[in-house]
Amino acid sequence: MSLTFHWFLPTYGDSRDVVGGGHGLPAGAASGARPATLPYLRQIVHAAEQLGFVGALTPTGAWCEDAWLTTALLAGTTERLKFLVAFRPGLVSPTLAAQMAATFQWHSRGRLLLNVVTGGESHEQRAYGDFLDKDARYARTDEFLHVVRSLWRGETVSFTGEHLRVEEARLNRLPDPVPDVYFGGSSPAAGRVAARHVDAYLTWGEPPEAVAAKIAWANELAAAESRTLRHGIRLHVITRDTSEQAWAQARRLLDGIDPATVEKVQAGLGRGESEGQKRMLALHGGRRDDLEIYPNLWAGVGLVRGGAGTALVGSHAEVADRIEEYHRLGLTEFVLSGYPHLEEAYWFGEGVLPILRERGLWRHPDAPAAGESAGESVGIPFAAAGAR
Repeated sequence: MSLTFHWFLPTYGDSRDVVGGGHGLPAGAASGARPATLPYLRQIVHAAEQLGFVGALTPTGAWCEDAWLTTALLAGTTERLKFLVAFRPGLVSPTLAAQMAATFQWHSRGRLLLNVVTGGESHEQRAYGDFLDKDARYARTDEFLHVVRSLWRGETVSFTGEHLRVEEARLNRLPDPVPDVYFGGSSPAAGRVAARHVDAYLTWGEPPEAVAAKIAWANELAAAESRTLRHGIRLHVITRDTSEQAWAQARRLLDGIDPATVEKVQAGLGRGESEGQKRMLALHGGRRDDLEIYPNLWAGVGLVRGGAGTALVGSHAEVADRIEEYHRLGLTEFVLSGYPHLEEAYWFGEGVLPILRERGLWRHPDAPAAGESAGESVGIPFAAAGAR
């Protein structure tokens, strides 16, 4: 099986640092923030498409631009790249969400993927007018996905649940194809939703032993529902020609993090409800030392970032080795990012992907299948990616 790689759209802005501003960096060091303008995001999606990434994850939340609108504006400037749109059930009706997905598929020629985010923090949900607690939000997500999937099958749906109710709901246009649903969560309530409804279960970047345990847990729950799941992982990457160069970049990122910022961010994250976030925090405990928690797995990003807090760091071959190790556990999809996202896409795409191709683990989506002609060139030139 060819591994699937997705990149990330920083719709909150980009930088050469984990935290913009370059605190602690020597005078004259390259720094500076990059606003999340459409011209800059176009450079990232064009690079991802050229390099062979299948999709681009676009986050959701009050801290970034709206994922649906941003990806809809970008879809017309790309040809193959899919958009893994994160969205929160409960903020729109399931019928409207099903219709939005069908419209996106129609206009993008089938390039929508959906990342369901139930919402791990009640205070942020309340800002959107959602006052359910965490377990109730997962129960609502269960109902939401039941209605959405029924509509996508072409059914006329009348449903009365604890949280949602629709009468005689039906779509005039069905999504073609039906978008795959991606989902992550470490709580028992999250596991039940994944087992019943999702196509790809995502985990954040923990050491392989912990990831293997989560895969086994999710597979057991899915089997009880007579279903199977694909598995993926969300990671940052710092890959260079040599291991020394990669770790030098990791140290540079760490040097750019103000200790006061770490203290503030850790205090905020520590009050959160997300089980996955608690697992991320436990990997480093707020310390700046001993951040290599497994060979080539660095927890430094999680000092100042919620959600995915680990990065694969090393030479191209070392990073390829770790990806292959995760693949042996059952992972087939990798959702990656780096600082800054444009340059790191090229470091990974031109450094690691060719190694995985040589090992028979990956092929470019535009590459001809075995036995087909290789008459067409793959991708677009780098200069064109920057000019569009």
